[in-house]
Amino acid sequence: MNRNIADVRRDYEGGYLDESTMPDNPFELFDEWMGAALESDGQDANAMTLATVDSQGRPHARVVLLKGVDEQGLLFFTNYHSHKGSELANVPFAAATFWWPGLSRQVRVEGAVEQVAAQESDDYFASRPRGSQLGAWIATQSVVIPDRKWIEERKVRFEHAYDGQDIPRPIHWGGYRIRPDMIEFWQGQPSRLHDRIRFERQSEGPWSRFRLAP
Repeated sequence: MNRNIADVRRDYEGGYLDESTMPDNPFELFDEWMGAALESDGQDANAMTLATVDSQGRPHARVVLLKGVDEQGLLFFTNYHSHKGSELANVPFAAATFWWPGLSRQVRVEGAVEQVAAQESDDYFASRPRGSQLGAWIATQSVVIPDRKWIEERKVRFEHAYDGQDIPRPIHWGGYRIRPDMIEFWQGQPSRLHDRIRFERQSEGPWSRFRLAP
């Protein structure tokens, strides 16, 4: 392999981040940025890289979809028996990163993670397309499987089992909420002189805010 990627470059630009006009609550700014990202980056705007740590201290990252955000935190759904689920059961902390290239913006989030209440998972599961509901039963996420045929056979089996019926939520599938204690907003600027504003808080107290060097 002889591909040269060292010379792949782009310059960044965007409006400057001004602390004097920023809200005291980072969730307000996140909501504003997410709205802009949905317009610039479309259906990929809610994709976030989720990083967890296993019992040996090794980090693991993958892209998942943000499915809700409020004053409590950031919500996503997955198989509780997956690798990420096992890692969160042992080390209930995570980091998430959003990257919106159309806006030259990045948001980093870090905090504790908890499973949401069963009713919240039930409500979201009921709102999913039927194919996605079946997928939660078909996919035993992260386990080794022999081939693609294995998935197709399970698909036929579960389609038959729930033919003409509502599909219940599997008990091994549900939501997690990241409760941030750090949210950092990054706005790309020319010459790599980027704007970085970080919000931090201890427990459930007020947020502190400060600027970081690029």
